[in-house]
Amino acid sequence: MKPIVINSPSLANCNLLELKDNVQELVDAGVTWMHIDLMDGHYVPNLYFPIRIVSDLRAAYPNLTLDVHMMVTNPMDYIQRLADAGADYLSFHSDSTNFVVRTLETIQKSGMKSGILVNPSQSVRSIEPYVDLLDMVTLMAVEPGFAGQQFMSRTLKRVEELATVRKESGQDFLINVDGAINYPNLTPCIVRGANVIVTGIFTIFKQPDGITAACKRFNTEVEQAMQAGWIGDAY
Repeated sequence: MKPIVINSPSLANCNLLELKDNVQELVDAGVTWMHIDLMDGHYVPNLYFPIRIVSDLRAAYPNLTLDVHMMVTNPMDYIQRLADAGADYLSFHSDSTNFVVRTLETIQKSGMKSGILVNPSQSVRSIEPYVDLLDMVTLMAVEPGFAGQQFMSRTLKRVEELATVRKESGQDFLINVDGAINYPNLTPCIVRGANVIVTGIFTIFKQPDGITAACKRFNTEVEQAMQAGWIGDAY
């Protein structure tokens, strides 16, 4: 796989009263992905975003890649609605359904890219039975559902293990890391093979110099990692 590292800001970290302005600033700063959380209040004890945010973003920014993360108990119920809304990637938690293969196949048949999220308590190798149906695998570095948690250091070993699974399987799914990414753990995630980084309050939002400067710093950090030759060994 060609080494790539994508900044995917999580809109759940925006000030909702400033959401429109924040999205525009992200786009102006060169961001091409947006991470959108959907929480149903059952799979996780929180509620977030309505599906309408996907269709509104798609209408306003047709070239954005919209990465939707479902934290819901019945993921099949949302697939066609999210496809119609314009989602590009759709990921769900494998323990949220007894029909993982059917769900993945339905996502792909709808025209979206399929993804699985692996919680901290789940084995990385739990994805192996359906690895050929995956376009992206997301490792949760925190428990799903709330921003502001601390990064679990064991995630770094799990990224490395997932990169090994990718290589062994001969597949080319993206490796995404979601939860509490900051600059001390960003480069270690990249070193081990991460392609997509869900960024939040420790990297992009609530930064003293603002969103634009934060995006520039993210790009600089990634570029420096690449120039140092760290990326590639894990592929």
